[in-house]
Amino acid sequence: MRPLADCAAEVLSTADAAEKTRLSRAHAADWFAARAAGEVPPVGRADPPLRPARPDRPELLDPREVPKRKPGSAEGRTAMLHAVAHIELNAVDLHWDVIARFAHIPMPAGFYDDWVQAADEESKHFGLLSDCLAARGSHYGALPAHAGMWRAAEDTAGDIMGRLAVVPMVLEARGLDVTPDMIALFRRHDETDAVAALETIYAEEVSHVAYGSKWFHFLCGRHEADPKETFHALVRRYFKGGLKPPFNTEKRAEAGLPPDFYWPLAEEAR
Repeated sequence: MRPLADCAAEVLSTADAAEKTRLSRAHAADWFAARAAGEVPPVGRADPPLRPARPDRPELLDPREVPKRKPGSAEGRTAMLHAVAHIELNAVDLHWDVIARFAHIPMPAGFYDDWVQAADEESKHFGLLSDCLAARGSHYGALPAHAGMWRAAEDTAGDIMGRLAVVPMVLEARGLDVTPDMIALFRRHDETDAVAALETIYAEEVSHVAYGSKWFHFLCGRHEADPKETFHALVRRYFKGGLKPPFNTEKRAEAGLPPDFYWPLAEEAR
């Protein structure tokens, strides 16, 4: 197969959401086919765009300008699914970007296994949510979305440890906190397709947070740095607004995030 960093850059440079996720899944399948054959394909080097290509829609707004809709209404639940689809599409790019942007840093093959797996699953998640939107007469791009998600990637473009601390260990960990309530909301309204999609996302996001924690600790070991102190310093540097409870302590622990990593940052925010 082509060098993995080239594949990552191709995904990042593809604007159409359906084509982006199709390419993502195809490159992941090629990578894992090679790995199953006992090969480690070349990673290579790439020059990824600072910002990934995006479709003309949705319109991207400042988070404070995105219209608020009541989640109890059918329109509000559609808007919630659209917002999660936007998060998942951003996650596809975030996981390929960590491969392309930091390809110059020597890492074990398992690092690439994990992030290709995560990118593949995020692509699947986007497809599940797109199906849910289509069943409601909508589609990705039909509603505005917020433009703030890529800011963490830009801020950490030169710092792999900062990227791992902020994206999987803060932003994706937040998904573990809020998804159970979303599942409960759709279950109350007997929307079984949305429940099934969100349950799949919830189960698989635990491993994505765990990948971040695993490789963050690996790099701390490489640099003889204390993981907890380093995590706190990097989150203070790159993440604005502080961490907000309540926390899903069980799933965070399952993903390798103990309370003394996140609670001190939440208390500082207060």
